[in-house]
Amino acid sequence: MPAASVSERVPDPHAVSIWQDATNRLHDQPAVTPDRLTSDALRRRFLQPLDWRQEERHDLQLVPSGQRDAAVLIGLQRVQEAASTSDRSAWLEVLLTQRTAQLRAHAGQIAFPGGKIDAQDRDAVDAALREAREEVGLERQGIQVLGALRPYVTHTGYRILPVVALLPRVWTRHPNPAEVADIFTVPLGFLMDPRNHRKHVWHAPTGERREWFSMPYDDPEQRVERYIWGVTAGILRDLYHFLQAG
Repeated sequence: MPAASVSERVPDPHAVSIWQDATNRLHDQPAVTPDRLTSDALRRRFLQPLDWRQEERHDLQLVPSGQRDAAVLIGLQRVQEAASTSDRSAWLEVLLTQRTAQLRAHAGQIAFPGGKIDAQDRDAVDAALREAREEVGLERQGIQVLGALRPYVTHTGYRILPVVALLPRVWTRHPNPAEVADIFTVPLGFLMDPRNHRKHVWHAPTGERREWFSMPYDDPEQRVERYIWGVTAGILRDLYHFLQAG
């Protein structure tokens, strides 16, 4: 999704210090319990009309008018059997991509598969599934769409609908070399534990204030840090609030 020139570009997010007071408040929040992170629990949650609140944001006045609609796929993949009931959160991992370095917008960043809703798409779900097939080779067969979170509005003028779905346990990854440098998964339990969340604040030379979350994950398979931040981390914070409700 191309960025609009509506605000100052954030520098290297790794170089922006942690907002410690806000991060400490995050760490006081409880993790989503493992019993809420199973496939069956997620199905039940999307059938329940429980009220929930999105993450509070303080800088949405920077969003331009004329927002464009987009959709992303929060794909949850069952990757292993749990040894016991307490290990059930290990069953599901979240599908993410590392964008290629040559892209004009958000180069090298970690993202969900997704993009703009095109005229030929029936709806946001159709767009999210189409983008997932184009970006990572994920075919629609075997995908179980559970529902969607509330739209997430970005500083670049996009109104993103996060579509949540259970993925087939086995499928062949085919990254689009023009967009995707890598495909990987992160345990849902890790992402739904605020002890792994951090808050940052940045003041641009123009006086603009920007806030965002980060969720660095040490990938044990590739032995690299997956620096999840920005819109992706913000949507994951909304998923946290959705699953923690009730």
